[in-house]
Amino acid sequence: MLDQSPHEEPDIERPSEGRRSPSPATLLIAFLVMIGLGYFLTAKLREMSRIQDCVMSGRTNCAPVSGGK
Repeated sequence: MLDQSPHEEPDIERPSEGRRSPSPATLLIAFLVMIGLGYFLTAKLREMSRIQDCVMSGRTNCAPVSGGK
């Protein structure tokens, strides 16, 4: 059981010196990575949608041709 007198202040957690906000450069890099991932996902979804529309229209040669031997 904790014995605290009514005149003592409760323990309030103060931010320690080790907790610092990320630097602007780190935030910029994280932002650019998120933009890049968003662009990549959008491009993939657009390509999948194009192929799906092609298949649903009854065509049979919808898949992109990969160049190889």
